[in-house]
Amino acid sequence: MSYREGHLFTTSNLEQNPHHTEYKEVHIPYATLSVEDLKSLWHKTLQKGMHGICFSIYEDGQKPGSIITAEQVERRILILKPYAKWVRSFSCIEGNEHVPRIAKKHGMKTLVGAWLGDDLELNEKEIEALIQMAKEGLVDVAAVGNEVMYRKDLTEEQLLNYIQRVKDAIPGIPVGYVDAYYEFSHRPRITEICDVILTNCYPYWEGCPIEYSFEHMKSMYESAKHAGQGKRVIITETGWPSEGGAFKASIATHENAMRYFIDCQNWCNLNGIENFYFASFDESWKVGPEGDVGAYWGLWNKHEQIKF
Repeated sequence: MSYREGHLFTTSNLEQNPHHTEYKEVHIPYATLSVEDLKSLWHKTLQKGMHGICFSIYEDGQKPGSIITAEQVERRILILKPYAKWVRSFSCIEGNEHVPRIAKKHGMKTLVGAWLGDDLELNEKEIEALIQMAKEGLVDVAAVGNEVMYRKDLTEEQLLNYIQRVKDAIPGIPVGYVDAYYEFSHRPRITEICDVILTNCYPYWEGCPIEYSFEHMKSMYESAKHAGQGKRVIITETGWPSEGGAFKASIATHENAMRYFIDCQNWCNLNGIENFYFASFDESWKVGPEGDVGAYWGLWNKHEQIKF
């Protein structure tokens, strides 16, 4: 996800949130912590474990379209297994199909995504592969498309047809669509057809200062939850880049990335909120699409070393 025109943070975003729920929270006096204290707290938070993690599949020199081996996927799954119960994948072809299979092999649950775009032939391969993996017992939650409406790759009617097709093929498995939190109030037909609301929440991409980021992320979640009207809500992506500059008042630093991770994990763990942190490993190919920060969203660097 990246910046979307018309969605920039102001403090009124917090003041005008009409869907406020009382949550358990941990208040940490960040201003009093040294960098070493912050690193220690980040490591302790990571050791407690995450609900889920977004799987970064591409090494240096690879990008979407590269064919990924099972060996590469397994190496990375084994790094993540001690820290996360679930793993999220973004595609079902070109080696991405190894992610749910190997995750299941190692006792992890899976949120499996079919990547949809404007190539209808590739969409068919993605949809058929998702259905087949679900029938093999490899899919705990199915995601049909990721930010398709934002990219305008398909019409809403086309997306609805894909979602219904998957729902009909795999009864008993929750099926949803992934997009930014506000899309679920803007597009009620999509919200209605989804079994589960799969929402991306990025204070960074709305130019939010780090000191307001946690509260803003909560308001994003509340917006999706309100739109879902009682449906299960999963935060499918949230995170903060560790370097690469700034977007408006959002600044990518190691300290800010650690702080955001700590706040997010504490809040989700205390309140039983399902979330998939973005992302597992830094991926160099993302420099182009998202600017310099695109390559630095991982908890591990591109060499698969823990970052902080």
